[in-house]
Amino acid sequence: MTDLPPASIPAPEPAPPPAPAPRSGRWILTCLVLGAAVFGGGYWYFQHYKAPPQQAQAAPPPVLPVTVSKPRVETITEWDEFTGQFEAVDSVEIRARVSGYLDKIGFEDGQMVKKGDMLFVIDPRPFEIALKSAQSSLASANARVALAKQQLGRAETLKQKDFTSQATLDQRQQEAASAAADAQVAQSAINAAQLDLDFTKIEAPLDGRIGRHEVSLGNLIMGGDGGETTLLTTIVSLDPIRLVFDMSESDYLAYQRREQEGKMASKRDSLPVEAHLMDEKEWTLKGKMDFVNNQVDRSSGTIRARAVFANPGLLITPGQFGRIRITGSEPHEAILIPDSAIVSDQSNKIVMTVDAGGKVVPKTIRPGPGYQGLRIVREGLSKDDVIIIDGLLRARAGATVKPEPGKIDFPPEPGN
Repeated sequence: MTDLPPASIPAPEPAPPPAPAPRSGRWILTCLVLGAAVFGGGYWYFQHYKAPPQQAQAAPPPVLPVTVSKPRVETITEWDEFTGQFEAVDSVEIRARVSGYLDKIGFEDGQMVKKGDMLFVIDPRPFEIALKSAQSSLASANARVALAKQQLGRAETLKQKDFTSQATLDQRQQEAASAAADAQVAQSAINAAQLDLDFTKIEAPLDGRIGRHEVSLGNLIMGGDGGETTLLTTIVSLDPIRLVFDMSESDYLAYQRREQEGKMASKRDSLPVEAHLMDEKEWTLKGKMDFVNNQVDRSSGTIRARAVFANPGLLITPGQFGRIRITGSEPHEAILIPDSAIVSDQSNKIVMTVDAGGKVVPKTIRPGPGYQGLRIVREGLSKDDVIIIDGLLRARAGATVKPEPGKIDFPPEPGN
């Protein structure tokens, strides 16, 4: 019997791994452990340490001091100030009326001259010759006039006796009229020659200060009534003198309104004004308005005006700059505060006031022009309000402050 190979016995299969515990149970167990640890730690802490006392409430901010005052109230007359330039009332360019060579200069550069003073002399000899020639022509014309009259007289006598014709009489009358006309032409030539001769002597047309001579002796002067004539010098009057300035359209309109309401005199009717030079502080010059232009300049939005001032000491020279002020109102009661008491909030101007309880109350105002170092308040503030004039950095709207009394005074003039 044949031996059979032993049958292979299969290996036993491994046991499956145990199923994992549900995750929800593990999470609950972890939370229980952590909670017990936190509770135990807290209990141990409160058993060994006392709870800290409750923090004290924050102390209220201190009441800060500020300086306050009521607005200053004064009866004032408002003035509007402008910068202008002085100019001469009369200014003349001296030019020759005839051509010729300069023969004489009768002044010193920059001196004061009077009307009629001799300034220049152009060589008169050619004009004297022209005058004598014209006089000779007149003498010849007068001789022809005399002859024509004699012939006319004889012709009239002969015509009365019918010894001559009417044609001859008419011819004699025409010759007499022509001779008389020639005499008039000759006389006109004499007048023109005499005038040219007079023009060789150039006199000052007005009182004033003369400039430098532009042409030296011996130069040829080009004269005449047109074309390129030679400028010899200039003369400007000094007393009185004008101050020309420009005012804005808004200022001009404000004056017009006040004039219509009868609150001020017309600028065109000698309105009194004051002025000073650029190195002066006081308004030393007293004058009056004498001109306002008839239209506003479209490009600049201004209108030109002019005032006239006496200048007896000849201190002011045309071309100098000066400041002018015009009365902007009749005398009235105004509220004045320092500029340092005004706070800017965008386009608004605000003043910090303090009420009876020490609380800061802001008030919006409409400031006006300055007056002797203070600011005029048009609207928004009464004379009984108490305003903060020092310590604005410590003042906030609604905060409580400690007011300390102060006073608003006019600031001293610079240099005092």
